Amino acid sequence: MALLSDAVTRSISPENPTGAPGAGGGATEGTGATAARELGRGWKVSPSIEVPAGTTARLAEIDGPGTVQHIWITVHPSHWRSLLLRMHWDGDDEPAVEVPLGDFFGQGWGEFAQLSSQVVAVNPHGGLNCYWQMPFRTGARITLENLGADPAIVYFQITYALGGVPREAAYLHAQWRRDNPLRKGDTHVLVEGVTGRGHYVGTYLAWAPNSSGWWGEGEVKFYLDGDEELPTICGTGTEDYFGGAWNFDVPGQGYTAYSTPYLGLHQILRPDGCYRSQQRFGMYRWHLPDPIRFERALRVDVQALGWRSGHRYLQLQDDIASVAWFYLDRTSTHRPPTPDADHLEVC
Repeated sequence: MALLSDAVTRSISPENPTGAPGAGGGATEGTGATAARELGRGWKVSPSIEVPAGTTARLAEIDGPGTVQHIWITVHPSHWRSLLLRMHWDGDDEPAVEVPLGDFFGQGWGEFAQLSSQVVAVNPHGGLNCYWQMPFRTGARITLENLGADPAIVYFQITYALGGVPREAAYLHAQWRRDNPLRKGDTHVLVEGVTGRGHYVGTYLAWAPNSSGWWGEGEVKFYLDGDEELPTICGTGTEDYFGGAWNFDVPGQGYTAYSTPYLGLHQILRPDGCYRSQQRFGMYRWHLPDPIRFERALRVDVQALGWRSGHRYLQLQDDIASVAWFYLDRTSTHRPPTPDADHLEVC
């Protein structure tokens, strides 16, 4: 923190949509214009934007080189699954990041859950923060598409540094997938078809069991650099991968939430005896001190296993959504099809 740098800090928000120096707070029209009508220019005239249904808003367009350092954003939780966040690096038409807004911040179920970690922090009541380093060399474009039926009022601030990017710096990627339900006998794939050199850095799962009993016996597997039938890295169970043990069950308390710098089970939604009939969970693991490095190819999946009679595993057919974060030496790679509103819906 004490070292001086040639980089300069800039920040984009509705109050300064270009990030230009000396250009913040100059709007004369915006979502706060009525509230500021007696105060005038410079008094919170444009604190947010409206994203109409079926449209895409460009949050940031930045000329590089530089690095996005912090994103803060908030919108009503009813929009967390219907707003699609995309990030493009260096003029690539294909996004490196294409993830529902809530899931990108570990809020896949559309309900607030405190998350206190090294790179993602979600605070009351829906302050979504991330500190993933996002370097780019010639430019960055960040957009938000509203796939829902209603307009969304979005507040945001994107802080970045303009300055040189090291030759060895890779590009951040994030991909979302969902199986609803997972077909019996299948595994839930987090990433596949990724080619290039890089390292895997993060996992978020939004998991809704469709059977009674324990749901997390399945192993998380990393297939690296040509692995086929068997992976190079194989864990021992879902709760083990997220740093817990013994079903996340503290005797006398049941499922017990926790949130730490690198991993957590931060969300537990319990049945209410009425319309909420299923348990739902949110969990994360950031591979920051222990990245999974690959030289040319990557595939990651997780099994869905419970128990049945005779102490036998039961292949589950649960609702599982995931976000996988990784750094790669190229600006785009194979990704799943863009989801539509029905596939995103929490129901």
